[in-house]
Amino acid sequence: MIPDDVVEEVRARADIVGVIGEFVQLKKAGREFRGLSPFKKENTPSFYVIPAKAFFHDFSSGESGDVFSFLMKHQGMSFVDAVKFVGARSGVDVREVGKGKRRDDAWRPYYEATAHAGAFFAERLWEWEGGGGAREYLEGRGIDREVGERFGLGYAPDEWGAFREAASVHGLDEGTLLELGLLKKSEKGGGPYDAFRNRIIFPIESVSGRVLAFGGRVLGPTGKGAPKYLNSPENPIFHKGEVLYGLGWARNHVRRAESVLVVEGFMDVVSLAAVDIRNVVAPLGTALTQSHARLLKRYTNQVRLLFDSDPAGLRATFRAADTLLGEGLHAAVVTLPDGEDPDSVARSGGGEAVRGFVAQAVDVLDRKIAILEEHDYFGSIEKTRRALDRLLPTLRAVKDRGLRDIYLTRVAERTGVRAETLDAELRQSATTRAVPEGRTPLRRSRPGPRFHGLGPERALLLLMVKHRECIDKVSESIGPSDLEDGVKRVIFEALVTDPELARLPADTMPEAVQFFEDLMADPETMASPEQVLTDTVSAIETNGDNRRRDSLREEFRRAPEGPEQRRLVRELERLTKKTAGRLPDWRRSATHHREGEAPK
Repeated sequence: MIPDDVVEEVRARADIVGVIGEFVQLKKAGREFRGLSPFKKENTPSFYVIPAKAFFHDFSSGESGDVFSFLMKHQGMSFVDAVKFVGARSGVDVREVGKGKRRDDAWRPYYEATAHAGAFFAERLWEWEGGGGAREYLEGRGIDREVGERFGLGYAPDEWGAFREAASVHGLDEGTLLELGLLKKSEKGGGPYDAFRNRIIFPIESVSGRVLAFGGRVLGPTGKGAPKYLNSPENPIFHKGEVLYGLGWARNHVRRAESVLVVEGFMDVVSLAAVDIRNVVAPLGTALTQSHARLLKRYTNQVRLLFDSDPAGLRATFRAADTLLGEGLHAAVVTLPDGEDPDSVARSGGGEAVRGFVAQAVDVLDRKIAILEEHDYFGSIEKTRRALDRLLPTLRAVKDRGLRDIYLTRVAERTGVRAETLDAELRQSATTRAVPEGRTPLRRSRPGPRFHGLGPERALLLLMVKHRECIDKVSESIGPSDLEDGVKRVIFEALVTDPELARLPADTMPEAVQFFEDLMADPETMASPEQVLTDTVSAIETNGDNRRRDSLREEFRRAPEGPEQRRLVRELERLTKKTAGRLPDWRRSATHHREGEAPK
């Protein structure tokens, strides 16, 4: 038997996204992660992992639970084996129970395949006569062999089966290569073919140096439908929202510099390294995530963001900055002249030119204010109100208390709104936050819900469509998994991703497209949007907690006596207290719970 305190320590320290991500391809969805159900075949993702609540929920099969429950249900592990499995990945020494051999590395075939692929691509770049064009391209970008080998750069020949044939000689499994995205299936019925062709190859490594995946930049003009950059798909060992390109090599330089420069892509990282700027990393074609921010926080608190300065790049910059601020880091924005990028500045002016721009980095809040000033956002009362709406997300995001006070003072000076008033507004939206990364339950100030007869989920979406300024507050409080209806979850995610959304993408499920159009055309008006937001969020969270409670009770009935049942009882008690703390007086008075009562 494993002692209860050890079980709880493993549970508390577990990275539920990382563990489940070993078995399910997960993608970021707001503050949650989403993927296809591992329990039931489906085409539309309805499986959610919610880090803030440390549990998963699968709308397709109805399964839910914590990290141990997932391993027991999906992998058929016993409770003891599940605790040991998670403990090994969480740095907790779990005392052995019984005898048995050490578990083999389940991912060894994947790592062997990526290591072989990396060696193959590198040989074709540096030693093969046909790699001359690729070498000339890199030399023209200022990247010599020393820098190229430092990052493991390679070349994929412009052939359909060169890598496949080399892999076959070494006995690598084609199924594994297909899963890793190194091979692709032919739509014409032939055998698999090489996924990367005529591309400079950038191996994507873990912090420990293991090759997880690859990115490829095409040489020459792209053909019809061929992307300039091609990345490996997510697979059992690669989840792009948790990996930063170049971090394994840059981490010690980041520590020494006490700061990190975040750029947009592979070539920017390598080009800056070529001019001796080494504390540089890049996300992998995705927005900067909380996992990325936590990775960076291991090495520094100071982050410089160097993205494109066009409107899309600025939006990405500010979203990334808010993510960093939410994890307690400090974010500043580096701005280059129009038409320039890190690679072009490095080639024309060398490292000193790049360092000069980095030295002029501006705190993200000051950069926001400067852009608003450029667009005359403080020229009238109405414009100032709109400017404030654009500054509040950054104020809400900042976690560092000292920096928060500085931000409040700065915004108060520029808008004329007293710092006390700003602080009160921020506190109102975060008064009842239960845990550091939890949702922000919003309390009611009046008895009775105000859904206009629509039901809480439809009322919330209508609010988000009609009052776009409320979307940030909504996304701080709940995530898509809190909504029970799949169609509404799709619309919720779309609005959080793009608050100015006017229509859903053409490939969205027809039911969601129709529902969104109905919302856009709905003449319903809301006299008190803040009250509707409060009521709907509270009702949706309570409904979700009730579903979770029912699931825990069912797990309790099936669980064997011992530590697993005790864990479930503790989880039920925590959930009951959390729900009771959110209920308004008119609901709490009608809710009774006797502590220690057995689950019913």
